[in-house]
Amino acid sequence: MSDDKTKLSHPRPVRESISEMTEIVLPNDANPLNALLGGRLMHWIDLAGAMAAHRHSRAYVVTAAIDHMDFLVPVRVGDFVVLRSSVNRVYHTSMEVGVKVWVEYYRSEESCHVSSAYLTFVAVDAAGNRVVVPPVVPETADEKRRYEDAAHRREIRRKETARRKDVWS
Repeated sequence: MSDDKTKLSHPRPVRESISEMTEIVLPNDANPLNALLGGRLMHWIDLAGAMAAHRHSRAYVVTAAIDHMDFLVPVRVGDFVVLRSSVNRVYHTSMEVGVKVWVEYYRSEESCHVSSAYLTFVAVDAAGNRVVVPPVVPETADEKRRYEDAAHRREIRRKETARRKDVWS
């Protein structure tokens, strides 16, 4: 086995996937009430999740699914949006990534939880073929909890996918 192949399959700790991005809400990101568009936030969540998935897999990644999202508080033009992401669990060619979003009111130095989401990404090569993802190693109690919770969410996603296939056929 080549060194590159060994390096790619070597288990990696969650901390190597942690990503953070910050955006400022501009008028083009907002609706007529000066509140952040939900679609823009979803776009940023997808990007933040992809960064964590890419850092872990060291491959191209494509979004396969996003779980339910709630928008807990409005975000206004001029606010900072902080998105933190990390890989929760890895399967063969896919991985679940958690993204947590805060609004930062920089003038008052306060922040508030805006949304959380779980996304599934699939690692692919340049031709779009699936590639094997290295295992993830949870180290902290929180990482271990998220790792275990991811297995439960995956089972729910599988059942829901099967139910939708039945409804559509």
